[in-house]
Amino acid sequence: MKKFIALLICAALLTISAGAEASHIITDHAGDSVAVPEKIERIAVAGILPFPSVLTVFLGSAEKLVGIPPASMGAAKAGLLGEIFPEILKAETNFTSGLDLNIEELMRLRPDIVFYLAGNKEMGRMIKNAGLTAVAISPTKWDYDVMRTYDEWIKTLSSIFPENKKAEAASSYSRGIYGDVQKRVKNVMPEERKKVLFLFQYDDKRMVTSGRSFFGQYWCDAIGAKNAAEEVPADNANAVITMEQVYRWNPDVIFITNFTPAMPDDLYNNRIGGDNWSNVAAVKNHAVYKMPLGMYRSYTPGADTPITFMWMAQKVYPELFGKINVEREAYSYYKKIFGITLTDKQLKGIFNQGRASAEGFRQ
Repeated sequence: MKKFIALLICAALLTISAGAEASHIITDHAGDSVAVPEKIERIAVAGILPFPSVLTVFLGSAEKLVGIPPASMGAAKAGLLGEIFPEILKAETNFTSGLDLNIEELMRLRPDIVFYLAGNKEMGRMIKNAGLTAVAISPTKWDYDVMRTYDEWIKTLSSIFPENKKAEAASSYSRGIYGDVQKRVKNVMPEERKKVLFLFQYDDKRMVTSGRSFFGQYWCDAIGAKNAAEEVPADNANAVITMEQVYRWNPDVIFITNFTPAMPDDLYNNRIGGDNWSNVAAVKNHAVYKMPLGMYRSYTPGADTPITFMWMAQKVYPELFGKINVEREAYSYYKKIFGITLTDKQLKGIFNQGRASAEGFRQ
């Protein structure tokens, strides 16, 4: 009888074991060890706006994405992501808004894995307490180093989806672009560096730039330029500035991100808030540019990062990069790393964004 009972117990254990999901352990950006399923069919992303685009391009498909932030959806509709991977437009967005999370709506999506913003510990706690597999992703762990952050994201994805790993190829391409830019700007003396101002957000109510603790500082340092707002200590998107500061800095080049509907023409024609830009050097020299949007808003880390790097350097120092065809660089990059063949129309669209690119974003 005892032998019979023992056999029943063994059989039960084997049944449980066979039914358990196979998994492997990875370390996420919060430093947590996470058992991620080997078989992942349903993915949700909360709080990390560029990440759905990186994930989609990495996987070569958005079919598994069942939930993404509204701001990510807005960029997907405005840029190439929704055109090349139309299945992402079916993802739901009502489970999250900004840094808020509706856990009931998230559970309704039945995700096998949830990527969440590493700095939002409350969001991580809610996801884990719901019994879901939570993987923290950080956009700030590497001090706003855009290239490094993008490489680390690809490295993490390669550890979760080893069959799709692209870490080595993507990192190698980024390093090649970075090295080329450094060779071209190395002889720009400190006193000759162009002053660059980022307009992260700009409307009738406020003007937000990048101080020294945001992605704009990295972009400026990496291309041999000077961040006009470097003296501003506010971190992330909290650097509210005034026109009086802009007059004092008198930037040579202005980049307007796709987190705001503002366009270069708004500055050239003084259309916003009664502000007079007429005597600012960048406006007088017609050096105000809307940033590109390929798979996502290129100010942040993302799949477009290496190409954004080359584009930005060329806009600031056209005399050093004039012969480079950035559209051809973008074509080569997407073809080589992700197997995506972009049309001429799509390539032009990356570098000619409009007001709709800010849709869905709210601070």
